Amino acid sequence: MSLDHSKILEAAKGYERDMAAFLRDMIAIPSESCEEEGVIKRIAEEMEKVGFDKVEIDPEGNVLGWMGTGDRIIAIDSHIDTVGIGNIENWEEDPYKGYEKDGVIYGRGGSDQEGGMASAVYGAKIMKDLGLIPDDVKILIVGTVQEEDCDGLCWQYIHKEDGITPEFVVSTEPTDGGIYRGHRGRMEIRVDMHGVSCHGSAPERGSNAIIKMAEVIQDIRDLNTNDDADDTEIKGLVKMLNPKYNPDHYEDAQFLGKGTVTVSQIFYTSPSRCAVADSCAISLDRRMTAGETWQSCLEEIRQLPACQKYADDVKVSMYHYDRPAWTGLKYETECYFPTWINKEDAPHVKALSDAYVALFGTDKRMGADELAMSKREGRPLVDKWTFSTNCVSVQGRYSIPSVGFGPGAESQAHAPNEKTWVQDLVTCAALYAAIPETYVASNPNPVFTAADATDL
Repeated sequence: MSLDHSKILEAAKGYERDMAAFLRDMIAIPSESCEEEGVIKRIAEEMEKVGFDKVEIDPEGNVLGWMGTGDRIIAIDSHIDTVGIGNIENWEEDPYKGYEKDGVIYGRGGSDQEGGMASAVYGAKIMKDLGLIPDDVKILIVGTVQEEDCDGLCWQYIHKEDGITPEFVVSTEPTDGGIYRGHRGRMEIRVDMHGVSCHGSAPERGSNAIIKMAEVIQDIRDLNTNDDADDTEIKGLVKMLNPKYNPDHYEDAQFLGKGTVTVSQIFYTSPSRCAVADSCAISLDRRMTAGETWQSCLEEIRQLPACQKYADDVKVSMYHYDRPAWTGLKYETECYFPTWINKEDAPHVKALSDAYVALFGTDKRMGADELAMSKREGRPLVDKWTFSTNCVSVQGRYSIPSVGFGPGAESQAHAPNEKTWVQDLVTCAALYAAIPETYVASNPNPVFTAADATDL
């Protein structure tokens, strides 16, 4: 079948106001992680209204909409939980109003990432309207929960408990017109330091956990910022871009960027303000590039000079997530979110690039972010996310091929006065609608099956 791209574009444009209204409705329903019930039910309502073949909400609270009857599943994922609004004084409009002006929709969740859900639902409707779902394909549109709390947990549940293994997954996280083929992983590390309290008037009688932890924090700073020269005692994380230290993955690491580590929280215990602290703990946000594993990252902290110096008093561990979903289900996991990356010519990446060029040529079609526009001249730019997405589980844990294309801009994520562009909704809906036929035309037989999915 030869795709009529002009009809796809016409249909997407025709649903512009429906998508804008749907997004504004979602923004108007506060949906922080683990509190998504209202917006999940609103999405299910929209899916049923536009004619999905089947709509269901799984025990974790994810909403799944199905189109088609084939065995080959192509999934489009949108997490529909949001972060909070922060200081309300930083907002020019009500963050839960879904205010629209001059082609821009403002409000929490517009870019990150309920806009992706609006485009995905109507992209699937266009597929059905125009007969764009191949006979051997089934389309799955997923509104996932808890991503802001624990990215990828939803797909651990969908893959392992719902038993769903797509041939590939499109993430609708914001890409500002780029097609994204990977991003760094991350993990949440805790370092605990033991001390002995005593009266603050004679601190030498005790062992101050805060003072000892200060040395660890300095070493962590050096790990993040140092170079990797031979005479550098604490070699910086930049070493993973060097074939000497990362011979098998340095090229992918150079594309994704070096890992980072920063202290994100600090805790202590002390009998009083007039006593030496008897414990101190810190949380570390660790971003991982290609070639780094959770084991290597923990060991790297344990081997820091200060941790070695206070080895009997230091414990380095990984956080564990156990917060219940809005349904009450508690689905636990370790706070490890693996790195993932694809080659630019991978079949599912190439399908999106081919569909983009067929629909839009090489013009930039999305957003109005000046920094992004100056960075991305010519379409489609195949790039990467700076932040983390549900793909840490889809591809990072289970090797299910993933790729990103979504409305909005990364710069809007978690920011006050968050916005997305109505034109982006149209652009993304059109591209999503063109994906199945474009992909299957070049890949008539499955290139990935459930048997290929591996568990970390």
